[in-house]
Amino acid sequence: MENNYPCPETHLTKAILITIFCCLPFGIASIIHASRVTSSYVLGNYDYALEQSRKADKWANIGLIVGIVYYLIYMGIVLAAVISEL
Repeated sequence: MENNYPCPETHLTKAILITIFCCLPFGIASIIHASRVTSSYVLGNYDYALEQSRKADKWANIGLIVGIVYYLIYMGIVLAAVISEL
């Protein structure tokens, strides 16, 4: 079956980087959805591939936001501890 549209972006690189550096659970969810994009596209299910691409991007972005918030809170706690020791 031939597709008339280009394959949607998988966001796999972004998902892997989120998994390694930010937030493991959201990164894994993103990797799972990203891995479904190309196979769905090749099987001719463009709508499902596009949906999985969007979900992969969504979970990677959520992981990035959660990771940034976590690191900011962590650094605030460390900074507060250092200041209290002065």
